[in-house]
Amino acid sequence: MLVELRHAGSEMLLHRVELDEPPHPGRWFETQGITFFVMQRRHRYALRNGRYDIASITLVVKPQNKPADAVFWRHGWVIGDPECRFNARSPLLRCAVWPQGPCHSCLHRENR
Repeated sequence: MLVELRHAGSEMLLHRVELDEPPHPGRWFETQGITFFVMQRRHRYALRNGRYDIASITLVVKPQNKPADAVFWRHGWVIGDPECRFNARSPLLRCAVWPQGPCHSCLHRENR
């Protein structure tokens, strides 16, 4: 399926790529040597033969390299140590105490 990649801030068209399974929000993916973080996924539907089918998919993305300490945990990707009490459990923000990281040398690290 042809998927449009649009920049998260300006909605400017970045690329059109052919993807079998477009990624969901909160995931990183790489195409043409560039790594993107998917912020939003939009669908357009068309009525064909009495039923609605997906006509196109647009991914609102942010060009971003996946952090080295990103781990897949329960619901999706998390930056840092998800077992720490202060971890935001988000692919966008590591934690409230020390957002720049790394987690292994943080003095405030506590288990939940």
